[in-house]
Amino acid sequence: MSTNWNASEIEKTFANVIGAAKRPVAVTFLDAPPSSVQQFDGLEPSGCSFWRLAAAGRTFFTLPENHFNCAVGAYTHNIALSADREKETEQTLKMMFDLGYVTPQEVPQIPRLNTPPKAILYSPLGEASNVPDVVLFAAKPAAAMLLSEAANRAGVGVGVPALGRPTCMALPAALQHGAITSFGCIGNRVYTGLGDDELYIVVRGSDLVRVADALSTITSANAALHSYATGRRSQLSSV
Repeated sequence: MSTNWNASEIEKTFANVIGAAKRPVAVTFLDAPPSSVQQFDGLEPSGCSFWRLAAAGRTFFTLPENHFNCAVGAYTHNIALSADREKETEQTLKMMFDLGYVTPQEVPQIPRLNTPPKAILYSPLGEASNVPDVVLFAAKPAAAMLLSEAANRAGVGVGVPALGRPTCMALPAALQHGAITSFGCIGNRVYTGLGDDELYIVVRGSDLVRVADALSTITSANAALHSYATGRRSQLSSV
């Protein structure tokens, strides 16, 4: 495919391969609110809740205050809470510590955006007018395997282990390291409706064309290897 940015064609390339029910979500961290996009108007419990809206077809931007309901998400996105909400981070972390969900030693290792965004733009991948910072794919394991292998072939895969909680740290992690696999945490699964049989692959927008190009080779190779492995199983399995 062309190296020029054509979001609609790129989304079709991925959809033809992974067939995900949820549309890939493009996320861009901005220095100022965009003038040509609708501002989010409403209330959501977390930053990852906006992924659900974009996957359903909406294009919009949020301001930092739209993320105040999730202290953990605000932390990974380097968004400072207002003075009256600052204690929520401490309270949320204490709850997680008390439950044994996370330890205090883990917090400093959680990836964060380097710069606080003034606005965050969300859209389905196919409707992104410019190259986004990151793209989120919710996929079943077999499709996630193809995406991960394509990222490796494109030279943008990383040796970072698959991430767990919090899911939102996968965005800054992908920006810093390259394509990331995230299992999705319980909060994200509730807020986004991520299926029990789904996980995330997060890719830098700047790497997306190369990953899309690599998909063709990877899918062809997997089809050939499927036939090879099927034959080997038939010939060599004794039980």
